[in-house]
Amino acid sequence: MKVSEIMTRNPITVSADSPVREAAGLLRTHHIGGLPVMEGDRMVGIVTESDIIALLDTGELSGDLWLPSPLEVIEVPVREFINWEKTKAALASIGDKRVREIMSHPLITISEDAEIEDAASLMLSHKIARLPVVRDGRLTGIVARADIIRGVGGSSG
Repeated sequence: MKVSEIMTRNPITVSADSPVREAAGLLRTHHIGGLPVMEGDRMVGIVTESDIIALLDTGELSGDLWLPSPLEVIEVPVREFINWEKTKAALASIGDKRVREIMSHPLITISEDAEIEDAASLMLSHKIARLPVVRDGRLTGIVARADIIRGVGGSSG
């Protein structure tokens, strides 16, 4: 089976100069895990949920981490234990970054005429979940792991 038979045509894309918050909104709104990143009609990267999540500085857990007891949580609002203003400011600065700053590149792409086994092999060897599909260097679709599973299992609607 060919990639062209299982790919999503005309995928949602995002501009390299768009703010990360816009990319995150597109991912959420369309229930997808990644977006091809464009500069005009040229694809320059891909931005994924993982790229955005990686921006969150979770820090290292300290060995002397103190957690409140359940009774303390009931008595004192959780906001007393975290610096909510600092957290909001950090999230705002992440959202203001440009997609080009966090996108994955260089691109790993596949041709429409490739077999789905080739797509699966590329995904496994590069540990990625989706591949932009190209024809003559132009983006024509995207194939995700779920598309391959549907192709292998037989599309029933």
